[in-house]
Amino acid sequence: MASPLLSVHNLTLRFSTEEGSFDALQQISFDVRRGEITAIVGESGSGKSVTALSILRLLPPAATYISGDITFDENGHSPVDLLSIGEEELRKLRGNRISMIFQEPMTSLNPLVRCGEQVMEALRLHGAVSRQEARKETLELFRKVELPDPDNMLERYPHQLSGGQKQRVMIAMAISCNPALLIADEPTTALDVTVQKNVLTLIRNLQGQLDMGVIFITHDLGLVSEIADQVVVMYKGKIVEQGPTKKIMTAPSHPYTKALLACRPILHEPGSRLPMVSDFLAEEESPNQTIHITEPDITKEQTPQKTKIPVLEVSDLKVWFPGRKNIFGKPSSFNKAVDGVSFDMYEGETLGLVGESGCGKTTLGRALLRLTPISGGKILYKGKDLTGLRKKDMKPLRKEIQIIFQDPYSSLNPRMPVGIAIREALDVYGMGRNTRELQERTIQLLEKVGLKADHFKRYPHEFSGGQRQRIGIARALALDPSFMVCDESVSALDVSVQAQVLNLLADLKKEYRFTTLFISHDLSVVHHVSDRIMVMNKGLLEEIGPAAEIYHHPVSPYTKKLIDAVPGKTG
Repeated sequence: MASPLLSVHNLTLRFSTEEGSFDALQQISFDVRRGEITAIVGESGSGKSVTALSILRLLPPAATYISGDITFDENGHSPVDLLSIGEEELRKLRGNRISMIFQEPMTSLNPLVRCGEQVMEALRLHGAVSRQEARKETLELFRKVELPDPDNMLERYPHQLSGGQKQRVMIAMAISCNPALLIADEPTTALDVTVQKNVLTLIRNLQGQLDMGVIFITHDLGLVSEIADQVVVMYKGKIVEQGPTKKIMTAPSHPYTKALLACRPILHEPGSRLPMVSDFLAEEESPNQTIHITEPDITKEQTPQKTKIPVLEVSDLKVWFPGRKNIFGKPSSFNKAVDGVSFDMYEGETLGLVGESGCGKTTLGRALLRLTPISGGKILYKGKDLTGLRKKDMKPLRKEIQIIFQDPYSSLNPRMPVGIAIREALDVYGMGRNTRELQERTIQLLEKVGLKADHFKRYPHEFSGGQRQRIGIARALALDPSFMVCDESVSALDVSVQAQVLNLLADLKKEYRFTTLFISHDLSVVHHVSDRIMVMNKGLLEEIGPAAEIYHHPVSPYTKKLIDAVPGKTG
């Protein structure tokens, strides 16, 4: 067998902080071969991204290589120790023989430079080509990564592209010098399932065409089954299991791997309680203990009946944003984000709203709360027409209608402790006689969502993504709402954290009995939590019906496409 393209052997990496030192990587070893995709899987904090950055020595000064070596052997007979070579030699390898696709393309691309120029710069930096030749090669790369209208894309800035298109530009840049090794760090996180599937197919095809070795980093084992040849599972800086994908997926040996596989909603009956990592890690401590996942105490009788009066009635709702303007300053065209959508919602119901980015689902959710101007139609909440209410008239209703935002970090004030942010809402609506009572109620809310009392005084940056989402849920629950909009509230979370948040929402819904509009681009999650599903496409309603009916027997070709793109779906 040919020698590995990349070999990581007994690597230990230490970070020094003000609180002390800790080993981010502990004696990890794995190989990557040409023509194969090796997936590194684990939750946030497992060390998978640190592993990728350590290969290219892109770590901050606080990181120290304690032991081990990283060998790159492109030709099979001239190995290079990446930890001992000089900075100049390493710079020649970076982006040339070893390339990386970073997790967030918007922060990796220069917002002030056209996309074409950024790829051309990489080509000219690593190869003696003229500007004209670089432009020609960039156009060819844009065609290879299947960007629409490559000539136009060449002149666009990053903010003018969708998430999937920006990721394709990053892929074009990464393969521009025909690298031997490509490192893809969470390249599909938070992308629509259809875009995600296209990006995965693209990486797989390019890997075959260029005979590259690929390190594919992800937190989702569902993706791994569709792209990887080998799997490396990481937990708290250690490799707990590795081997061929089929073996890992069908017969995992470590409890942590079993947990990552089991947490996915697609494997469980709709409405059932999802297992969590802690359930499986208990097996390691008590091997004879039987893992028992309880079902939620939510009966079918709670599913709303059509004979009941709707809590929410939406009729011919339109949200149009002005486009180009004529010489008189009046709009000559409109972006019809929501274009004549009608539906009802019933007490205690969870209605899933699904569609790709740009379909209008978030705009619809915000319009229901009057956070976005409405161009036409009616919204009746408990018989009251919200469309004609003034701002001051909406204020009393804000108690009843709440939203959990997609990105809790951007919706929280970074200079305000999270306890104060939650208490503020209670104070505005006079839901406490004094400061002490307000604080006690806030601490109760924090504890209800699984946080501790001492978290009250901490700031948003001191929490993980899953914890920040819990804070967002606590703030939304503070005013005892009866209607809740969950806008992509579990997208971009690790599958295990996602399971925790979905279980939490199920528990809270049982206690508070609120009606929920659950917005997501992931149909497997929507199917798991919803009574009914509504599918949107380009501002229009594609179809609506019972969750099982839509998921298993979709009528619309668009819905079928969304379902077919769900990772790990077997039918």
